[in-house]
Amino acid sequence: MKFESFGENLRVVVIGSSGGIGAAMVEQLVDSPQVARIHALSRGGRSHPSPKVANLTFDFTDEDSLIAAAQALQEVKPFDMILVATGLLQGDGITPEKNLRALSHEGFAKSFAINTTGPAMSAKYFVPLLRRDSKAVFAALSARVGSISDNRLGGWYAYRASKAALNMVLKTMSIEIGRRFTDQIIVGLHPGTVDTNLSKPFQGNVPEDKLFTAAFSAEKLLGVIDGLSPTDSGNLFDWAGEQVTF
Repeated sequence: MKFESFGENLRVVVIGSSGGIGAAMVEQLVDSPQVARIHALSRGGRSHPSPKVANLTFDFTDEDSLIAAAQALQEVKPFDMILVATGLLQGDGITPEKNLRALSHEGFAKSFAINTTGPAMSAKYFVPLLRRDSKAVFAALSARVGSISDNRLGGWYAYRASKAALNMVLKTMSIEIGRRFTDQIIVGLHPGTVDTNLSKPFQGNVPEDKLFTAAFSAEKLLGVIDGLSPTDSGNLFDWAGEQVTF
């Protein structure tokens, strides 16, 4: 992959690199001659055969783990991209709610921990590691269903709310960061419906041409990142580069 708006010897952090879109992003970055180093963070710390990839065991629901990872990465900063490729829709004892009767404290707590608080706390410790002398991007996977204005079907209360909250976190962060570092860009990314474990139970009504492989989505999202400018900071973009309204 060729990055037109970045230089050479790029250094990238991928949070949530053990599967799905995160793992696919790592593969795309490995194949780019511009990328010199990829720090792949995941709970399992899964190894990768490429010498470009440094694997790190990491749990963003544990602040001590966040602090330890940030300290380790402090030694090799600055970074050109920090990509948060995590998300929870179903699993771990929860499913998307179809109605009010299905709401639970546990569902909201787990959804917000993974979809909102984890990316926000990652930003707290990792955004200071971004380079400040040229374009740098902090991007987190969000979702179109987190758009309040675009909600026409209802349901999926906790997931929608947690992604809407993430969008607000990213917008607020972009305002703060933009006051000091005008080349740093903070965005949310909507990957489309991707054939991963997250979406498996809900793929029945998805048209065949709208169900993407993780590799396709990762390539498109990295292309979107390449096309971003500082005026895009604080917004949500889909896999095709179109801005999604909040």
